[in-house]
Amino acid sequence: MCLKVKCNIIFSGVLFLFIHVAFSQTITVLEAGTDEPIPGVALYNLKKTKYVITDIDGKAQLNTFNDREVIYFQNLLYEKAQFRKLEIAEKNYIVYLTFKVESLNQIVISASKFEQNKRDIPQTIVSLNAKEIALANPQTSADLLENTGNIYIQKSQLGGGSPMIRGFSTNRLLITVDGVRMNNAIFRGGNLQNVISIDPLSIKNTEVTLGAGSVVYGSDAIGGVMSFYTKKPQLSYKDDMFFNGNALMRYASANNEKTGHFDLNLGYKKWAFLTNVSYTDFDDLRMGSNGPSDYLRSEYVIRQNGEDVIIANSEPEVQKPTAYSQINLMQKVHYGPSDNLNFDLGLYYTTTSDYPRYDRLIRPRGETLRSAEWEYGPQQWFMGNIQVTKTSSNSNLYDKIQATAAYQNFVESRRVRELQSPLKEVREENVDAISFNLDLEKKISPKTSIFYGVEYLYNTVGSKAKEENIETNTAIANVTRYPNGSTWQSMAGYASLKYKPNPKFVFQSGLRYNQVIANASFTENNAFLNLPFDDAEVNTGALTGTAGITWSPSKTIQWKLNASTAFRAPNIDDIGKVFDSEPGSVVVPNQNLKAEYAYGGELGLKLNFDGKVIIDLATYYTFLDNALIRRDFELNGETEIMYDGELSTVQAIQNASKAWIYGFEAGIEVNFSERLKLRSQYNIIGGTEDNNGVEVPVRHVAPNFGRTHFIWKNNKLLFDAFLVYNNELSFNQLAPSELSKDYLYAKDKNGNPYAPSWHTINFRTQYNWNDKFSITASLENITDQRYRPYSSGISAPGRNLIVALKYSL
Repeated sequence: MCLKVKCNIIFSGVLFLFIHVAFSQTITVLEAGTDEPIPGVALYNLKKTKYVITDIDGKAQLNTFNDREVIYFQNLLYEKAQFRKLEIAEKNYIVYLTFKVESLNQIVISASKFEQNKRDIPQTIVSLNAKEIALANPQTSADLLENTGNIYIQKSQLGGGSPMIRGFSTNRLLITVDGVRMNNAIFRGGNLQNVISIDPLSIKNTEVTLGAGSVVYGSDAIGGVMSFYTKKPQLSYKDDMFFNGNALMRYASANNEKTGHFDLNLGYKKWAFLTNVSYTDFDDLRMGSNGPSDYLRSEYVIRQNGEDVIIANSEPEVQKPTAYSQINLMQKVHYGPSDNLNFDLGLYYTTTSDYPRYDRLIRPRGETLRSAEWEYGPQQWFMGNIQVTKTSSNSNLYDKIQATAAYQNFVESRRVRELQSPLKEVREENVDAISFNLDLEKKISPKTSIFYGVEYLYNTVGSKAKEENIETNTAIANVTRYPNGSTWQSMAGYASLKYKPNPKFVFQSGLRYNQVIANASFTENNAFLNLPFDDAEVNTGALTGTAGITWSPSKTIQWKLNASTAFRAPNIDDIGKVFDSEPGSVVVPNQNLKAEYAYGGELGLKLNFDGKVIIDLATYYTFLDNALIRRDFELNGETEIMYDGELSTVQAIQNASKAWIYGFEAGIEVNFSERLKLRSQYNIIGGTEDNNGVEVPVRHVAPNFGRTHFIWKNNKLLFDAFLVYNNELSFNQLAPSELSKDYLYAKDKNGNPYAPSWHTINFRTQYNWNDKFSITASLENITDQRYRPYSSGISAPGRNLIVALKYSL
């Protein structure tokens, strides 16, 4: 009896040990840098007699493998890896895989709201992932976009960054954050700074569609779509809580940047929480010492003893004033009750300090300066969104479905005071925006899938204005920038088809119908303007479409051909704005506006020589009809009116132009070895528009530009030496609107404004000390060039040392 009991005890112990060992041999395969699980990874031994595949959570059982056996890890999108089973046990059964060079960023979401292989998309989409963003070390999301090599950035001040894509900018480009449209009813045709509200340290990856995206995204997506996807909360892969986080500190010498950041993740089996906080403080920006003297800041205005005083700048390379600060907050909550159902809540808040508009502060008036003060008030952005996603279903209507509801609030203001004037013009705007999107995907056969959905948007605009007397501390009402209480709404439905009869050929096509309604009342502003009307209404519909093919006749060659239409409906900024567009001009409302349309085509060729040499080529052409553009106008028969104390030429937004834009893009990647590679991108852009019967250059057509990188990587260390370059735009190549801002440009030998060519030599390095600690350092503009990117009102940084220290918990 005693022996039997002992045997039972021993047997039970062995059984428990066996179960424990078996359970502990569950491996989790994660993506390096993001900690996200990787499904579909094949694990096998040398002779391939043993074989398992990771599930949707990146997990697999290793029971069949021997302790000393080498296990190989393989997935098309990731670098192949191998470990002995004992090594895996030492890693707590967690293995990280990294992207292949060719497969980097091969999955995109922006093209249809659901994941697709990038090779299947007939349009050009460029992307950056978290690792590339960390290496680039961008100060703002505008700087992040510049690192793609395909996007040109204009800046009017340090707190700015207005992207230009294929000859289009501002409200002809669309911005989305986690699938939610950021463009609102007051996005203007002038340079926009809203992209800086997105924290680059919160971004997991960015996808930029080059060219029209109206079928999926509606109005404004004429020149491109910039899609930002922020970090996601991570669930626990074990029974206990999963906790990780990052802390970062960064310093940049050119503007004395001081940045602090941390993010924390708490993950459970079904719930996960992510907190992200960043704070940045910038001092005045120093330009380079070698270049045109036209850009130097020789004097500036201060307020002293109750009067404006112009003083000499003892450091003319320092652009005074440009300093500002910014804080970014993000909180996310994820709930996954089952493998195919997810609920996601996101809360985002960004605010800047007051920040000077540098290009207006350097405007001359005769031999002196025009403005004593010109600053934007805090630019604030709040968004709350909730997203419900079901990734598999037996429904006849869909396989995947995603519903997104969001509320956003935008706040901005302007404060302007002329030199020696006691009167300060203060204008404040806010927009409340709600949106709802329902997007669905259905595979109707092994070769055919459809994507379809509906969208509703509603914006209300609040606008206030006053004229303050800084000497008497009194204020009176003034004309507002926008008609207070205006509304803008959009309703749309879309459907697109993907047909892939074989691995070599893909056809995609889609249609969207959009109805846009805008209402504005000018009753309040008519006390100042005496407009010949009291209200304005836009009620217009738009049908847009796209069709394209991707053909890969061999592993080496891939062709892409795409044709599309796009539109932009008038918004409140177009029909109701009142502002000083330039010295001596004032824009007034226009109630007779209709949508502008773009018709475009793109042809792309990709050559891949066994992953050693990869060449990407694309050419495109876009015709913009009924273009909304600022032109001279009459108000009650008058061509000039008094505005903010100055006699000003009357202008208005009108459907008064056409534009023809074309370009060529070339990229090359050469992998000399696993350690050394070359990447280069070059963009050639041209275009003209109709100006009262005369063809003139298009304002947002950037000079030809590009960048070339030599990258060397060895285990923990990475070096990147790169060149950024930009062609000249001569006096004859400048748009008329730029010629009127000649004070922003250098002078050629004839004394005419022009944008000189420039280049910078740069070097960056990254060292991963261990899994916890890394350092990234850059020395940009090594030769200390003094240059000002085309159309910008502020010169670029001079020699700039950037150092970032990151610690992962």
